[in-house]
Amino acid sequence: MLISVFALVILTTVIAGKVLVPRFLTHHVRLANAPDQPRAFGRDMAWLAIQTEDSEAVAAALGLTGLRLANWDSGIGAIYDPEVSDGLLFISPPIRGWTIVAGESLPLPAGSPFIDKTTPLLKHLGKQFRSVQYFASFPIIDFYAWARVDKGRPKRAFAIGEGGNVWDSGKPTSEERRLGLSYVEVRGIAERHGDLGGQLLLHPTEENVFAVAAGWSLNPMALEGFTQRRSVGWIADAPRSWRPERARRVA
Repeated sequence: MLISVFALVILTTVIAGKVLVPRFLTHHVRLANAPDQPRAFGRDMAWLAIQTEDSEAVAAALGLTGLRLANWDSGIGAIYDPEVSDGLLFISPPIRGWTIVAGESLPLPAGSPFIDKTTPLLKHLGKQFRSVQYFASFPIIDFYAWARVDKGRPKRAFAIGEGGNVWDSGKPTSEERRLGLSYVEVRGIAERHGDLGGQLLLHPTEENVFAVAAGWSLNPMALEGFTQRRSVGWIADAPRSWRPERARRVA
């Protein structure tokens, strides 16, 4: 069920709040600003890949506040730290023509019980950047997503959770087709025995998310294999408006 998907996502993120942010900065994880090489990430994470080398323009377009310098090592460490990751984002320095924004605080694709905050965000960014891509991989709740907006036009959006498809718009890209995934849902499997018949849903895995990311832009798990000039990014506070909200029922 879609409600349980988003409830679990919220529960798996420990709320840090304003009380823990100072602790994080002074005691828990130190934000280093010594330039370094890219670090891999992607498991249990959501991220944007935006085709631009202007990372500051990305931060401005997202409306981020509280930017603090952070190199790859400390920035990736911060968004994975369970005590402080809630509400934080890592904005990478440019890497091969792309800027990455990663963090559990990015809005997730929403089903009907919730307000969809992901689609408007991608459309907003798509007006300013040539290509905007979204990815999410949360294996613990079987939630996977990928989407892209090219030249301001939504091209593809797919997301699936425990309750089935959340997003499925646009034609599957060649990168998806090469994975051999079937997006046909079969309902009522739990009550059936023996030969299920028909087509089964071949559920994506996090490796599929990484494969799509590699074909579209960058595989975050392969970043440590890239050699480039040492650089520094930022840690920033995500807008509170991104947090999940239930859609109001119309009487």
